[in-house]
Amino acid sequence: MDVTWRKSSRSSEYGDNCVELAELSEGVGVRDSKDPEGPKLVVTRGQFAVLVAALKR
Repeated sequence: MDVTWRKSSRSSEYGDNCVELAELSEGVGVRDSKDPEGPKLVVTRGQFAVLVAALKR
């Protein structure tokens, strides 16, 4: 499967500490941009929405 990972347009504000996201059939993929071959987290879209809402608070 060909997956497109993307970084936030605001990531340059915070230096090299970035995460990348990918839309996957099973949810949203999250990985460390400095270690693209390393571990990846996959969460459902609902779980991701809860995470984003909590981070915005």
